[in-house]
Formats: sequence, structure tokens, C-alpha cells
Amino acid sequence: MRALLNSAVAGRVLLAFLALSPAPPAAAQPAAQSALELADCRLDGVPVPARCGELGVLEDRGAGAGRMIDLEIVVVPAVANDARPDPLFILAGGPGQAATDLVRPLLPVLREVRQTRDLVFVDQRGTGGSGELTCEFFESDFDDQELAESFQFDDLPLDRLRECLAEIEREADPRHYTTPLAMDDLDDVRSALGYDAINLYGGSYGTRAALVYMRRHPGRVRTAVLDGLAPVSMRLPSNMGADAHRALEGLFADCASDAGCSEAFPLLPRTFERVVAELEASPRTLETPHPRTGEPFELTVTAEIFGGGLRGVLYDPTLASLAPLTIARAAEGDFAPFLAQIVALESAGTLSLGMFLSVICAEDVSRFGAGEAERLADAGILGRASIQLITRACSVWPAGELPEGYFDAVSSDVPTLLLSGALDPVTPPRWGEQVLAALDDARHLVAPGAGHGVLLHGCADDLVAEFIDTADHGALDAACLERMRRPPFMLSAAGTDP
Repeated sequence: MRALLNSAVAGRVLLAFLALSPAPPAAAQPAAQSALELADCRLDGVPVPARCGELGVLEDRGAGAGRMIDLEIVVVPAVANDARPDPLFILAGGPGQAATDLVRPLLPVLREVRQTRDLVFVDQRGTGGSGELTCEFFESDFDDQELAESFQFDDLPLDRLRECLAEIEREADPRHYTTPLAMDDLDDVRSALGYDAINLYGGSYGTRAALVYMRRHPGRVRTAVLDGLAPVSMRLPSNMGADAHRALEGLFADCASDAGCSEAFPLLPRTFERVVAELEASPRTLETPHPRTGEPFELTVTAEIFGGGLRGVLYDPTLASLAPLTIARAAEGDFAPFLAQIVALESAGTLSLGMFLSVICAEDVSRFGAGEAERLADAGILGRASIQLITRACSVWPAGELPEGYFDAVSSDVPTLLLSGALDPVTPPRWGEQVLAALDDARHLVAPGAGHGVLLHGCADDLVAEFIDTADHGALDAACLERMRRPPFMLSAAGTDP
């Protein structure tokens, strides 16, 4: 199951979201918090000191009593002694990623922000150290052959998933792990830390979380940076096929306009269609040395596996530069490059799969009409595995309740910077434009050479730091971002065209 989600759902998954009708925040009801005391701490691989602590919140916030969740919190203090009073809160992606896992990779990227502002990382309920929704099934360690078998997308074992759910339900109620409840938790953390107003950075699903927070606690947000937007109207995973195919068609067009790529891989779209058709007619069983261990490795490649793996590759433009070569080699019967890439995706990251399902099943799949999943799965090979896997899992997983008006477009006058990668296969710029239309004080920047997530590329970190400092997106000179281009295509195992 873990390998399926990490690969078919691209290992990182996605999103961002929310609405307009100002539903009364659940935090206004008795929240039964425990005291928050931070202590000095050192995190693995993080060269600067931090402050760590926990805050207890009710699992069922509306009940006023009952089971508690201890939220794990890390604060990296500002460098300056006279730090600004409004910190930057980091909202992680997934859904299911632990925010505290982002301290090490984001600290150098947010170095300018940290000069004057604290950085705050809170593991969302159901992730990391905040009551992770997990079970033995999700935590199983795969050896190489079990990993190969786990890539077979046509048979998610629902009996194992039901056992997993029963195991989780002994300690938690998965219906209480939706985004609105988590964002009311976040406001409890803000209050307990003594911050009057905060800045938000959300990436992928973190943009949905940020928008929810902006709607439910509008007076507490100074600025927001939303990176890789997908408004709730996309209803994951319904968009996965269409957006991934759009990204693949863009790759084909860029290859055709590149002299070296077009010469090395002529008629690339037809080659791709031929590979898919052949795999649909007759899946290939591979016996090949494992890309990491060198040990014999067997994998049956179906059209769904090939499409799902290729979709994952498209998230990262550097990895996607290998796609023409991968497709061409597959057409010749050599799937070794493809295998190397999907094994890399399997190792790309860890999600709380229980929290992932609690969010997706309640906030997305619950709105699917009869027969819609089957129609979407038939519409394109790149999203088929994700649609089949997620909708099958949601037939078992319970869906929590959402506030009235949850799916309305978010309206806000908070200064907001929207970032999109033109090459993104899951949250492309069209979703950013939808979010922009409902915001009163926002600017949308599109990076031509970026995929899923812009912050780590080019001058995006400097632009984000300047915006958070000034709260003025109109003054940003985005020319440096707009100059970004797709990395050169890899034309052979030797590399790019000399």
C-alpha cells in the first residue's frame, strides 16, 4: 500500500484548497488545550538550535471533552534579537507529510526570512509526532521482491485495509482528521505561542490548508505564500489524468522543438502510444538487476504501472528530462531506465497514509458521482492507477463531516503570493488562476521551467523573502523567475547533446 501511494500517487501527492462562506470556526467552541512549554532541542541534520514542545488539543473539537492529540511543534528562532512579531508558519504537503520533517530541507531556503522571523513547524493532526494515523499494514518493510509485487495496481487488498482501519480505530477516530479541524488546531498553537498575527507558507496540499486557515481565522494572517495550487473544485484524484497528460503533451512539444531531442526521438507521441498499447495487450515481466542493489529483480509492467510511473517522473523537470529516453528505450523492450526511475520515486518520501485517506476520502472522493471514477480511469493512462487505487481505498475508509460552504471559493483580502510551475503535472497554473479570481490582494507568478513546487528553484526563495518582508507583491521583480526554462533533455546514457 505504501509503495502504491508513494509511486502511483507520485510519492508526494498534492493539493491546496477552500471556500468562501464564513462558517463559525470550531475553535470557538471549548478547545481543552494543555499548556505549551517549549524547550531547547537539537534536530538531526539541523545545524541551528530550535525550541520544541507539544500542545494537547481535542480530537473531537466539537465535543468539548474526550481523547486528546498532542501536536508536535518545532520553532526555529529568528537570528535577530529584535525579531518581527509575526512568524512564518510552514504547512506541509501530501496530505500526510509531517511539517517537522521539512525543517532541515527548508532551513537554507528560508534563510533570509529567518533573519527577522521565527519559523514554526507544526505536525498536522494524524502526521509525524501528532498522533500519526498508521498501522502494521502501512508500516510493513518491503524487500525488493515485495516492492515489485506492491506495484501491481489492480488489486488493493481491502481486507488488509479494513484490518488497518480497525487497528487505528482503537486509538483514534479517522473522521476527525480533516483540514478544517487541523487548521483550528493551528490557531490554538498560534495563540499558545503568543503570536497575534502570522505569515503562512503552504506547498501542494499545504496550500489547501493555508486557504482553510485564511477563511476560518482571517484576522490572524498577515501574508500568505501558496506554492502549487489546486482548489477544492479539482476533486482529487479526478484531475490527475488530465493534468498529467497536459504536462506530457508539453514535454512532447518541447522535445519536438529541440533539435537534439527531435532528432534522437522522432515521433515521440506515437512511440509512447505504441508502448502503452503493447503493454495493455501484453504486460511485460522484467528480470533485471535491481538499480540499487544489483540483485535479480522481477517486475510485471502493465500499462497502468508505466503510466503511473511516468506521471511521477513529470513532477520534477530534471527527472522528466529523461522521459523521452525512457519511452524510446521501452519501445525497444528495455525498461531498465523506467525501473530505475520508479524505484527512485518509491524512495522519495514518507506520508501518513491514514491521514492522507482521511482528508482525500472526506474532501474529494466523497463528491464523485456514480460511475465517475470508472469514466475518469478510462480517460487517460497516466492517472488511471491513482484513480483506481484511491477510490478503492475510500470505499473502506470513513469520511468525516465538513462545514457548510466548505467547497466555495476562498475569498480573502490578505496579501497573497501564488506560485505555479508551468510544467507541473498535478497543480498546473490553471488552478492558480482559479484561486486568484476569488482573492482581493493577490498576484500569481508562473515559473516556466518549474514542475510541482517553485520555492526551491531559481530566485523564488528571494522573491518569497521579499514579499514576506514587505507584504507588497506588486513591487516584486519576477523577471528572474520568468527566465527559468526546462532542463536540457537527456539524449542518451551519456547525457545531453554536447
